Amino acid sequence: MIKRVTTCVAAILIGLLLSRIAIADVILSSQASELKNRFRIDHMVDSVTLLIQREYGSAPVIVVQPDGSKWYASRHPESVKWMDGLTGDMITIENPMPGPWQLIGRVVEGSVIDKVSKLSIDVDPIPQPLYQGERLKLTTRLIGDDEKVRLPGLDYLMSWTAKFISDNNPGDENFAAGSFIVGNYRDNGEKLDETPDDGVFTSKINLTQAWGGYTLQVDAKNAVLERQYSEAFTLSTRPINVEIVAPESAEAGRWDLHLTVDANELLLSQTHIEAEIVGPAGMRLLESISDIAEADSLFHLKPVNDFGSYRIKLTAVSTTKAGREIYLTLPELFFNFVKPPEPPPSKEELAAKAEQQAKKAEDSAKQDAIFWLITINTVLLILGILILLFVRKRSNLKKALAATQARIDKESRQQKMTMELDEIDLMMPEDFDDPKAGN
Repeated sequence: MIKRVTTCVAAILIGLLLSRIAIADVILSSQASELKNRFRIDHMVDSVTLLIQREYGSAPVIVVQPDGSKWYASRHPESVKWMDGLTGDMITIENPMPGPWQLIGRVVEGSVIDKVSKLSIDVDPIPQPLYQGERLKLTTRLIGDDEKVRLPGLDYLMSWTAKFISDNNPGDENFAAGSFIVGNYRDNGEKLDETPDDGVFTSKINLTQAWGGYTLQVDAKNAVLERQYSEAFTLSTRPINVEIVAPESAEAGRWDLHLTVDANELLLSQTHIEAEIVGPAGMRLLESISDIAEADSLFHLKPVNDFGSYRIKLTAVSTTKAGREIYLTLPELFFNFVKPPEPPPSKEELAAKAEQQAKKAEDSAKQDAIFWLITINTVLLILGILILLFVRKRSNLKKALAATQARIDKESRQQKMTMELDEIDLMMPEDFDDPKAGN
């Protein structure tokens, strides 16, 4: 189940953004709870901003005007700007109706009403010099009448964005980089923010950008208000450089780090580097480098034993010549510990290997000769059988043809003889001389 977040202190802040100096009749803070979320707006007020704290997750409040008409977060005039969140509402009203107003909703008990004449933002300036990879903690606050506005849930009601805009200076690494968002400010008690809902918004800015001249632009806005802060600064190159040095012998498994520290920028005695080595099979090894006496030095890492790829995560803490403490994230380094090649074989091993290869070749030649002998004999046998079958079949065919021809010749002779017999005249000659035949 969802845990309901409640607080014992709640605030309803009325911010008066006046186009001229006006004195409004505002009730005392101690009377707010007694009047059940009622307050009065004077006839000289041109604009008013209400910051209302509600119980976590409750619906937006309903605003009742002096004439009894109601406004809702989903239905109100265009002159009204309304931002509602999980824990509160921020409402700006132009030319409000003078008289008593009322809020209906689950406003946190004990809420107070304070008079505010203007709202602005206060942003910590960027320190100089500022280095690439630096972890920087900057804060900003919403200010009302020179006082920090603290409202639980304000982190949900406002969006803070940090943007870098390149100065496009020729020769800088960020030349023609344009503008890009590098982070934001939050009041949630996470990362570098110390306490949630204390009205102090802490930065989370990415400083791994190209070095050069920039303008920082901080935008604080929501549906009700918008404020902007700008500041020019220079992002300098890292004052610490670390390089990996491979060993002369690959079998040693021991790499070195070449450290270069800008002694003109940092105090060597207060510079410390931490290297976390991540290797194969989940191996992790932590190395700390302190007592840096020279700007250019070599540090020996502990030897590694497992073959594979390694990664080195580097961070550094130091103090600038101006006395500012800094924390730097340095570029990661990589190296591979490759298994060395096997030593060359001896003469005896080479001779034995050659003899073995010769024997293997001889056996292979014998097997090939036997294979081809069997194959050729098998092919010849098959060819012989095929030839015999062919000759036999041809002989049988000739005999069959000869028998058939003999039968045809016999039948032909018989037919010829029959035809000759049919042509023989069997009549006697005297039959032609018989005189009776003439009668």
